Amino acid sequence: MTHYSTLLADVVYFPLNDFGPAMKGMIIGGLGIFHVFVAQFAIGGGLLMCYFQWLAMTGREPHARQFLDGFYKVLVLISFVVGAVTGVGMWFTSIQISPVTIGVMIDQFHWLWATEWTFFCLEVGAGYAFYRYAQYLNDKARLTLLIFYAFAAWMSLFWINGILAFQLTPGGWHDDNTALWQGFFNPTYFPTLFFRTVTCMVIASLAACVVINAMPGLEREDRRRLILRCAHFMVMIVLMPVFGLWFLAVIPADSRSWVMGGSAAMTMFANISIGATILIGGYAVIGLFMQRLYINGATATLLMALAFGATAGGEFVREGIRKPYTIRKELYSNSITPDQVATLRKIGSVTNDPYPVRNQEQYPNEQVILGQKVYRFQCSVCHTIEGANGLMHLTGAWDKDMLRKNIAKLQHLKTFMPPFSGNALELEALVQRIDWQNEGQPETWPISNDPAVLEQNRKWLDEAGTQPGWPKALARTE
Repeated sequence: MTHYSTLLADVVYFPLNDFGPAMKGMIIGGLGIFHVFVAQFAIGGGLLMCYFQWLAMTGREPHARQFLDGFYKVLVLISFVVGAVTGVGMWFTSIQISPVTIGVMIDQFHWLWATEWTFFCLEVGAGYAFYRYAQYLNDKARLTLLIFYAFAAWMSLFWINGILAFQLTPGGWHDDNTALWQGFFNPTYFPTLFFRTVTCMVIASLAACVVINAMPGLEREDRRRLILRCAHFMVMIVLMPVFGLWFLAVIPADSRSWVMGGSAAMTMFANISIGATILIGGYAVIGLFMQRLYINGATATLLMALAFGATAGGEFVREGIRKPYTIRKELYSNSITPDQVATLRKIGSVTNDPYPVRNQEQYPNEQVILGQKVYRFQCSVCHTIEGANGLMHLTGAWDKDMLRKNIAKLQHLKTFMPPFSGNALELEALVQRIDWQNEGQPETWPISNDPAVLEQNRKWLDEAGTQPGWPKALARTE
């Protein structure tokens, strides 16, 4: 039985970028939400185009081919160009913000990721071939090319979904890190795959409604008929509650508690996503599918905006419920493994950090500089000093003893936080760094080296332990 944590026994330090008042999670999260929305549009668009090509070649819809020609240009411009740029941007930001996490995932899934890239190449090849030569092909050849595109796009989702779902529910991989397929086909794999597939179909259908309203030379009745064809795809939204409840049932108990009220932010974003989905579903099923209503461009665009909001809320929740981990039970959100916490409590978390603090001259003494190093290594991936999720805002009303105790017992204060991984000296340095900032960054600042204070810090750290926190209302199930 192999444990991946043994390969990460030594802490590896990386130079990390600072994004000023923007929290690092906001950078990769914002880019990720946009990329996911565009990618899901591309996948659903392939399936929708196969359907409309079939309508065209069977004579069921006289304007289907005209729609295809217009819709595909939008698909290529948005998904191929914007999707490719944001995809590269995701890799670029990942290696800057959390290189250890992305490194572990590449190490474990490099062949599966390579397989996904192969399908992505097929998707791009088939897509550009259709864009360039569709006008010269007969209906059967056009449909074949679109099937290649749609299949490759969905297979890209098939592989990526397993890697993303693995972060929350590694399954049997946690006990045996050679069990690649147990990690890939994990408990949340199928509910998220099916949920995302339906999402792709709905987003593509809403985009198609926008395109249909922008097409020249069509009468209102022609547009209505094309829109009702799109409604056949949108009606699949009725399956979302099934897949959503399935997902909720199989995620870990503490993760589920965040969505069910344990975290105000995650509960709020989950409700935003659910509410937006209900509005879209109600309009699609009742208005378009059952009552066969017409939808104009403004309404279609508004529904697209709601779909983006639902996607953003859902992705925020998916990322958030992993806390305090980026890979459950293997790697904390600050890229420290659970096994490393006890060691770093003894030797210090930044004792071997080779990278100096930027602009050291602005800090009043070496202790505050050390505190800045500790903040950079343990806190900066999720917090800023005085920007988004800033420590000044979170701790501004705390006195020094509250700072010391709350940080020492951080995983019990807020169970979605990882344990503090430094020693008593680093804890005091971080406290002084935060307090110096809260006091307005005076030019001089006394060094805190009272033995009684350091001894109390050690006691609080020992009381907190090195294990993650766990809500008392939950029975420990793992």
